[in-house]
Amino acid sequence: MILPKQIGRQLSVISKYRYKLVLLIALAWTAINLFFWIRYMDLPVESKYDSTFQVLTPSSIWLRSCIVFSMSVGMGYLLVFRLKRMFRNYPLFANMVLKTAILLLASILMNFFIHFTYSLSVLHLTLVQALYNFYADSSHTPWLWENTMSWIAIFIFTQLIIEINEKYSPGVFMDILLGKYIKPQIEKRIIMFLDLQDSTPIAEKLGHNSYFLFIRDFIYHVSTALLEHDGRIYQYVGDEIVVSWMYNDKNTQKCIYALLEARKMLQKNAEKFKRRYGIVPEFKVGIHLGEVTVGEIGTIKRDLAMSGDTMNTTARIRNSCNELNHRYIISKDLKDVIRLRRWQYKSLGSIELKGKSNEMELFALVI
Repeated sequence: MILPKQIGRQLSVISKYRYKLVLLIALAWTAINLFFWIRYMDLPVESKYDSTFQVLTPSSIWLRSCIVFSMSVGMGYLLVFRLKRMFRNYPLFANMVLKTAILLLASILMNFFIHFTYSLSVLHLTLVQALYNFYADSSHTPWLWENTMSWIAIFIFTQLIIEINEKYSPGVFMDILLGKYIKPQIEKRIIMFLDLQDSTPIAEKLGHNSYFLFIRDFIYHVSTALLEHDGRIYQYVGDEIVVSWMYNDKNTQKCIYALLEARKMLQKNAEKFKRRYGIVPEFKVGIHLGEVTVGEIGTIKRDLAMSGDTMNTTARIRNSCNELNHRYIISKDLKDVIRLRRWQYKSLGSIELKGKSNEMELFALVI
């Protein structure tokens, strides 16, 4: 028998995040549905329309909770896993409309189960009476229409929250929602600039359309690896990914594990890249540690921005990869806090970086 902890170890960070999201969606949908139903049931008799739902008991609340939660887990899984993959390449509007339509069909089935079981278990009606009551309420009262409109609103709102959360990278949206970065914050972070090796000749060989698809696949696999080790993706710029970790002992190791995982992901998918494009991508990386200023910027389009000398220095370190003929270069500031063995790095000496008044000692990772 596989224990929950063993299952947890087998799941990737992204899969864990998505399963947690499914559970959160199911709990939220259940709570919202119960709140509005109990509020309706507490209304005076003259304020209700003549429908089957007239009696509020603990067993009816428990029964409804079980059905809504069970169905919401299934619908949440459908939304987060299956439909996301199915409509990945559709425009956002079409994506949301199609997902909402499919989820709406599931919600109508759920409403049938709720109504039918309520008639059987709470009102103790016969099977025929339960079916007739469902037909009567659906066709002669606003019960089904009001439920349908409520679920449409819930589905659309849920999808918008997911889209916004994924735009900012998991975890960042909540910080923005709570206003953490309205006033700029100075934070010590590990910054990684990662971009495609030999991008210019690859672009010339593939042409515009194929190169874009190539970049999209490259970024997908690399981003998966970075998120796997808790990296917060700051931005994509062409074939470049900027990612950060808050500075602590665990994250100094995670940034290296993320780099190794990214390389492993590309090697694992090497045959797929060869088949589609005739090229297996490689990347170069610059990593640095230091203070950055993080805050919200913009008016009509708001975004989270990181600035400061650490960002500029990391970009310069990444640019030095070609000049120094090494793919993975880190600063001394980062090297001093990472538990690396002597054979895992070598000093490149004090290097003069463009725009910097003082030279900086850099190290190549031998991994």
